[in-house]
Amino acid sequence: MVIMNSNSVPNYTLTIAIPTLNEAGKIEKVIRDFLSTKYSNLIELFVADGGSTDGTQEIIKLLSTKDPRVKLIHNPQKIQSAGLNLILKESTGDIFLRADAHSEYAPDYIERCVEALLESKALNVGGAQRFVAKSPFQAGVGLASKSFLGNGGAKYRNPSYDGYADTVYLGCFWKNTLLKICGYNLNNLINEDTETNLRLINLAFDTSQITNQDAELNQRLLFQNSKAIYISSKIHVWYYPRKTWKSLFIQYFKYGRGRYLTTTKHSSNSQLRGKLPFLVISSIIFMLLTDLLFSNLELPIIELIPVILLLPFLESLRITWKFRKTFISDIWRGNEEEIPSFLSRWFFCGVTLLTMPTAHFSGYAYQLFRHKVLRVNSW
Repeated sequence: MVIMNSNSVPNYTLTIAIPTLNEAGKIEKVIRDFLSTKYSNLIELFVADGGSTDGTQEIIKLLSTKDPRVKLIHNPQKIQSAGLNLILKESTGDIFLRADAHSEYAPDYIERCVEALLESKALNVGGAQRFVAKSPFQAGVGLASKSFLGNGGAKYRNPSYDGYADTVYLGCFWKNTLLKICGYNLNNLINEDTETNLRLINLAFDTSQITNQDAELNQRLLFQNSKAIYISSKIHVWYYPRKTWKSLFIQYFKYGRGRYLTTTKHSSNSQLRGKLPFLVISSIIFMLLTDLLFSNLELPIIELIPVILLLPFLESLRITWKFRKTFISDIWRGNEEEIPSFLSRWFFCGVTLLTMPTAHFSGYAYQLFRHKVLRVNSW
């Protein structure tokens, strides 16, 4: 059902979809913020919970008694893609807005998403993933996200970018479009957003533009001409990264595994960005082994290792200095008396810039081994 607002702009019915697992500390604020929206046609907010044991489900049930738009779904498979598909099946809104509990959303988030969806004619829209922090380690991750070493040049990490892209953070879709591509891929336990967006790009791409068998040319045409995914700088969402080094490593290890699965499924139109950590680190390891096994070649690889390890910290120094004046306003969300020092921000940013590609490479290599050696092409 479409309602016209006072400005004669279509006000489509909208469903919010949030997959959760042990988010008791965040979920209530996220739900309450969405329910307070000025968008008059938010008809339902589904939470697909994967069996939380920290009280998340109890919080959702209590909120549902106060507002019937809040609905809890049990997600026995626990993974996000499965939860989102369960919500997609139950949803009745024209628009499907995917959200999570690790983020904060601007008061006009819904309105801006719908506005971008209508104006861009895209199949999926969203805003940049703006990193914020409440601890020194998170601050380092937030700063690292502003470096090419930390974001790989992804357009959805650029808060100033307006235009079409290959993927976007979270997303706002037409429900019927998601149904047309059969929702999210259950084989992707992580990286499900990127894989979904690649299928949307394929859906939007005019195959009549393919005039030959040149795979590289076809890939270039695909991304240059597709207008499936749109990023708007007016859509504001803030993301809280992992709090510890271990959890960050595990996250990017999983990203690497997910990226390999996506690459094998969409080999003709996968972006180089997702393969770059594996290609670069593999090249370094290959040259190092060559140097060790064939000493007569006199390759200076071993001597370069300290320089390679130092590079992330040099880049960290540049980024930390560049954003020293805007760090508090753009990234810091903790107490004023706990603002991390410049030295602390530099150190954790450097650690993050070293960890992200290393963990991503490890996950990619692990999944490659499973596929090529163990002959297992799934998670």
